[in-house]
Amino acid sequence: MLPYHPPLKYQSVTKVENHSIVEFVGLTGDTLLTLECPRVIMQGVGRSRKSSESTDEAVVAVVEFLSAFTLFLMILTAFMSLAQLELGSNDPYTDLVDRSAVDGLDRLTNGKGWFVPYVDGVRDQTNASEDWHQIPVTKLYDGGLQPGIIKDGLLDSNRIAALPNVSIEAMTSGLGLADDLQVRLLIQVKSSSDSSRIGSVLFDGGSDRSTASTSSVASRTYISGEDVISVSLEVHDGGKAPKLLRVTEFSPRPADGGPEWIEVENQNGFALSLKGWSFERSGTSGTSNYLYKDGVIPGGGIALFSGDPSSQEIGNASIVYDLGTTGFLGVGSLDGLDDSSGRLRMLFAEEDEGEGLQICRIQWSPSTGIFSNNTMLWNGGPPSKDSSWVVSQTPTPGQV
Repeated sequence: MLPYHPPLKYQSVTKVENHSIVEFVGLTGDTLLTLECPRVIMQGVGRSRKSSESTDEAVVAVVEFLSAFTLFLMILTAFMSLAQLELGSNDPYTDLVDRSAVDGLDRLTNGKGWFVPYVDGVRDQTNASEDWHQIPVTKLYDGGLQPGIIKDGLLDSNRIAALPNVSIEAMTSGLGLADDLQVRLLIQVKSSSDSSRIGSVLFDGGSDRSTASTSSVASRTYISGEDVISVSLEVHDGGKAPKLLRVTEFSPRPADGGPEWIEVENQNGFALSLKGWSFERSGTSGTSNYLYKDGVIPGGGIALFSGDPSSQEIGNASIVYDLGTTGFLGVGSLDGLDDSSGRLRMLFAEEDEGEGLQICRIQWSPSTGIFSNNTMLWNGGPPSKDSSWVVSQTPTPGQV
């Protein structure tokens, strides 16, 4: 008969190191030892856990890198956009026009400005002045000018009011623009506690930009009392001299021995040079013309061209020019313009143009009915059409 053995009792070892039992509980009878986890298996579990943790850390690192790189790209894109706004396009000529507008506005709004007279073609630096706005238009035209409209850090209304005495040539030169660039300046009330002032134009003048291929505008706003005023300077490559001089009235048959006269209005905000402008008269005695090489008419102003400035009634005219000594206009019994029939034209020519462009043309005949002390008055229509001229029995020299 086989010997009897009591049933085996199982007891787990709580800790195993190198296949040896570190701690166990002994019981009576045979004991079967069971290892909780062999070392090889435990090492595998440890490696698996470490690998999982390493993978998680790598994913986190990649996500953080991509987030940082995306943020970098966003910042770079924003920077390049700002750089594009500041530097403009990559076209050198466009960049030149953009920079000219910004620099020109800086000069105009950087201070009071200055004027230097010329004596015999030489700059008279000792008589230079910041008070350019107090100098007459004819003298201002004959000197060197850098216009400025700021005094004590604020817009100066007196200097703005004097801008009509500044010619376009003086403005472009004073702002340092290239010879082929022109300006247009607009100063306007954008907002005010007085609603009636909103939109008021304090100054508007400049060259025609209809033929311009490139244009750039720089603007700034200023607080002046209760008003917010915008100063906008446009620089463009359009036509040079705006043809905005118009004959508005003339007298071919003055009464009481008075002088013949021609009234001309400047419809531009800036003063316009008379250089390149000419008059042509035709009548029974033939055709004669007179070309101006200098002279200026203030912006929005009226000029009278007279056969005798000393006896001329001037009304609100800004300036009077003598055409009597040249014989183009008469006085008393001396006729320049024919009494009963004739033609008067005003023309303009650029320096490189041989024949002038007709700006105004007026014809009259016995059927027109011009009597003593009558004038021909422009009614605002096309200045070279007969229907745009009517006979006036009340002369108004210097009043438009």
